[in-house]
Amino acid sequence: MNFKAILAILLCKLLRALSRLLHRGGTAMPGRWALKLCPDLLARLSKDVKTVVITGTNGKTTSARIVEQAFAEAGRSYFANRSGANLLSGITTEFVMNATLGGRMKKEWAIIECDEAASVKVFPQLKPRIVVVTNLFRDQLDRYGEVTHTLGNIRTALQSVPEAALCLNADCSLCSSLALSLPNRAVYFGLDKGAVPSREKPALSDATHCIRCKTEYSYDYISYGHLGGFRCPKCGYARHSADYAVTDVIEQRSNGTTAAISIRGEKRVIDINLPALYNVYNAVGALAAAMESGVDERCAVQALASFQCGFGRMEAFRLGKADVRMMLVKNPAGCNQVIDYLENLHNRFVLAIFLNDRGADGTDISWIWDAEFERLNAIAGRIEKVIVSGDRAQDMRVRLKYAGIPDENITVERDYEALVSSLEGLETDICLMPTYTAMLELRSVMIRHCGGAEFWE
Repeated sequence: MNFKAILAILLCKLLRALSRLLHRGGTAMPGRWALKLCPDLLARLSKDVKTVVITGTNGKTTSARIVEQAFAEAGRSYFANRSGANLLSGITTEFVMNATLGGRMKKEWAIIECDEAASVKVFPQLKPRIVVVTNLFRDQLDRYGEVTHTLGNIRTALQSVPEAALCLNADCSLCSSLALSLPNRAVYFGLDKGAVPSREKPALSDATHCIRCKTEYSYDYISYGHLGGFRCPKCGYARHSADYAVTDVIEQRSNGTTAAISIRGEKRVIDINLPALYNVYNAVGALAAAMESGVDERCAVQALASFQCGFGRMEAFRLGKADVRMMLVKNPAGCNQVIDYLENLHNRFVLAIFLNDRGADGTDISWIWDAEFERLNAIAGRIEKVIVSGDRAQDMRVRLKYAGIPDENITVERDYEALVSSLEGLETDICLMPTYTAMLELRSVMIRHCGGAEFWE
């Protein structure tokens, strides 16, 4: 390490310590200043670390935490950016905090969640061994643009790491297309036909036409959004068979799932400690990443059963006598999957939706009009009351009104502390649906009432 790199490491560590002393996260800011001193600091630190990177629109954090659990089960030496700081600065901070002042890394492996847009800068420095691409959906149009632009970012990033093994979602025509133009070794994960109920072609799809010849796809089956058994009737581009395949979703519960999974051709019945179909994708993708990095099957499978939901992604709290689930929403596809989960709940519940439009959320909130809130009408008898909150609470109220929810049944409460306090005496289940920045603030309030770790812990 040269003098500038050592100085950057020292500065980053000091700024992180100061941030924690002030009870702030210090997840990205220290790395940002360190990179000003030494722009290639991440490349210097990561050269002796074997890295697994998870990117994609939905499921990055959950997938990364499952891989982390698998590494823990296997007794591996690793660290992870579990705070969710997934840009170049945040990832650099995490590497610095796991290095000595001289730049020697303390751990053998790193499990890194990486933002799709940031991948172009991160991958060339990080040189990952394994890259998981969870899925690609339209998200934060003000920042990412159309989904094909996001796909282009990831493809460009992967061109810099031809030695990385890819774990691709076989059911996502956009993800799978990465293997068409890259030399990287690829394995696939997904849900086979028969694993999900037969569905009609969705009204909302982010990939209706073939990525190669622009012909409209035909589908043998659909799990949700544009995911499923796609095929192009003209050029023949079609879903790749999955090396890690869910062959049957045997049971979906409010707190978990039992599924039959074919692992490299060997079928097993596996318990997944996560509810909802979209988390089945996260689970099987993480299973693929763990095993492709050398974790043995027993440890990888055990991780699926023992993993605890966290950081606002199906995170569970106990508020007084009430069971609470916090479910991050940020785009139509993810929101629709949370609505799927709500439809499968048997108990009555209170629903609170928090809508912000800050930079980390995406300033364009038009996506709420593409999400299928109309489906809440079918379960209105089980929804005890609806609360809207956040910077754009009134916009959410209007959206729900147009979805058919009577305006008199909707309460607006912008004060998170007052909102949580009003729920504290309930015995009914509570479902919280915040956007990202709302989740950070709401989670801090929940921790004060329920206990738990801060987001960076």
